[in-house]
Amino acid sequence: MDQEYERRLLRQINPQNVPTEAGHAKCVSATCSPVSVKSGDRFIPTRAGSNWSINFHYANENCRSPNQNHKAKDASSDSSKDAVAYAALLRNELLGAGIVSVPDPHTDDRRQAVLSHASHSLFRYTVHTKRVPFDSDNEVSPYSLSPLSNKSHKLLRSPRKPARKISKIPFKVLDAPELQDDFYLNLVDWSAGNLLSVGLGACVYLWSACTSQVTRLCDLSVDGDSVTSVCWNERGSLVAVGTHKGYVQIWDAAGGRKLSSLEGHSARVGALAWNGEQLSSGSRDRVILQRDVRTPPSAERRLQGHRQEVCGLKWSPDHQHLASGGNDNKLLVWNSSSLLPVQQYSDHLAAVKAIAWSPHQHGLLASGGGTADRCLRFWNTLTGQALQSTDTGSQVCNLAWSKHANELVSTHGYSQNQILVWKYPSLTQVAKLTGHSYRVLYLAVSPDGEAIVTGAGDETLRFWNVFSKTRCTKESKSVLNLFTRIR
Repeated sequence: MDQEYERRLLRQINPQNVPTEAGHAKCVSATCSPVSVKSGDRFIPTRAGSNWSINFHYANENCRSPNQNHKAKDASSDSSKDAVAYAALLRNELLGAGIVSVPDPHTDDRRQAVLSHASHSLFRYTVHTKRVPFDSDNEVSPYSLSPLSNKSHKLLRSPRKPARKISKIPFKVLDAPELQDDFYLNLVDWSAGNLLSVGLGACVYLWSACTSQVTRLCDLSVDGDSVTSVCWNERGSLVAVGTHKGYVQIWDAAGGRKLSSLEGHSARVGALAWNGEQLSSGSRDRVILQRDVRTPPSAERRLQGHRQEVCGLKWSPDHQHLASGGNDNKLLVWNSSSLLPVQQYSDHLAAVKAIAWSPHQHGLLASGGGTADRCLRFWNTLTGQALQSTDTGSQVCNLAWSKHANELVSTHGYSQNQILVWKYPSLTQVAKLTGHSYRVLYLAVSPDGEAIVTGAGDETLRFWNVFSKTRCTKESKSVLNLFTRIR
């Protein structure tokens, strides 16, 4: 028999035992079958190139601690939602999980939804004695060529909530010369009349969001003083101005005239908060003064509880409680009748300037710590309990809740100078905005609740669209609802 013909014939029968032309070397490539001996008609495929763990690592990300959530990528991205859907589909087909809707990666219920049927046995032995009649809504057609189960078909047909897009670029940038880089001051506020007040050096300027016109309200340089805080009243007709010498001036924005100048502080006034016709002021002299602008200046209440400068003041939405933060790392809560704080929180490890009351849940208070702390903390002021906390990685300068959704925005300083949008209570990041080259020390929310303005020591004001006007489901403002949402 011809030798070349014999070699081709043997190659067809058993190609592994036929020597190759290049020195009769054995195949050591990764693509060759691991079976090196003749084993009859048995076929043992190689699985070296198979990857059975595709996308299954997404199941492990549910076990992350809350402190690791802020390091993850934006959970609203399409790729994340596709990964969650694919993981649910695999669980349906391999484990019989019976998931019929795509879990929302923004919520804490994701793990519960995906793993709700994880306790089912992998192998189940059943006898189908009766077949359910075909129903176009509940059953896959018996003539369907799809290998997927009925539950998986429902999963793929489940509606997908469109991802909310938040622009990473500010829609407006204004120059703000002499905007001070001082953590303890509050120099920007947005009124109900859509006027932005900004303290620049010794002057207060008003910028109209409707006409973009700028007017100068006052100039304190004639008195050798400077602006340390500004705050609008609820109606947006009066603006309070705190000064470096310890005065609190009340100005009529429409008329451009000073109505009164209140004394009482012996050091600069860095924090202001209106409560109807009452005005609270916090100073470096460690005292909080509460005064009614309609009565003589002698009718005032002195609140003494902080041991260092008061740098944060906020009244609750029901006008019953005042939260104050100081450089002594303390967060105090006062009521409208007592001269002593009714609650005191000492968990922060740095100055507490960032304070915000939730408009959605009664008694829910958020606070942020300075450089040595960097944490967002949430408190139930109805019971005095600490609820949640997360390390943001940067100094927390300001906090503000959305009026329309259960979200809040925080601005940061050392060392990332960023703006973060959080979803509560999951504390997942909805967006991360950058652009300021200095600490983002100032924050105000537009009257419609859709835009925010941020200010920094880089002497710029940046306007961002971060909140949607689409109102979420109305929530009960009760303590029962508060505890239900944090489980």
